[in-house]
Amino acid sequence: TLFAKLRQENRPALVTYFMGGDPDYATALAIMKALPKAGADIIELGMPFSDPMADGPAIQAAGLRALKGGQTLARTLAMAKSFRQEDDATPIVMMGYYNPIYIYGVDRFLKDAVEAGIDGLIVVDLPPEMDAELCLPALAAGINFIRLATPTTDDRRLPKVLENTSGFVYYVSMTGITGSALTDTAKVSAAVARIKGHTDLPVCVGFGVKTASQARAIGAAADGVVVGTAIVNAIANVLGQDGKTTADPAEAVSTLVRGLAQGVKEARL
Repeated sequence: TLFAKLRQENRPALVTYFMGGDPDYATALAIMKALPKAGADIIELGMPFSDPMADGPAIQAAGLRALKGGQTLARTLAMAKSFRQEDDATPIVMMGYYNPIYIYGVDRFLKDAVEAGIDGLIVVDLPPEMDAELCLPALAAGINFIRLATPTTDDRRLPKVLENTSGFVYYVSMTGITGSALTDTAKVSAAVARIKGHTDLPVCVGFGVKTASQARAIGAAADGVVVGTAIVNAIANVLGQDGKTTADPAEAVSTLVRGLAQGVKEARL
């Protein structure tokens, strides 16, 4: 529904990632509520995990802050449920790793995720060969399962990756961890076009987008621009050495997101 609306507006989606529970539950919920007001179209809600293999130092640190503050998968679901009391329109995609979901129990997790108003899942360490674990049950429960494609996902592998993908395709713009330097935008455009040759799903591009100008450049070709590390850094930058806030994290994030939102609005002008 959202992507259809944005097609009519001729602009890409701004997809914003933050870590659930960073730096604490109340502050993270305030940040979540602030995101759509600042111009975010889709929220990626991070599920903190102690061994996040795809994440760079900034998101790893955010996950550890959240875990230290007592965040659990149950509390992350509760956060989404609280957000839904005020906003039933902004899509929420939970992003993270399979281990916490496996420990929680797949059936229980999907039931609670539906009740919390979750629209999609990105579980980065479950390849298509393991679709029976979570992907197929999630689809049966009415939750989109969003898969990652990378520069190394060639035309032989891509159909397998796309097989049970729904919602959108998340294109990781470079080989590396989150927060790395952004790749050449011309290469990103070519990669998006190649993926679109295999699917009608929207293609969102992430890993490395930090500024409004980068969002504008990526958004010219992509259906969505994903920003994560820059948002997490905006939170970290207003935390003192003792972990206490030196300014309002929600306002710091909002200032950044407003600029990014302006970038995606200008992407196709």
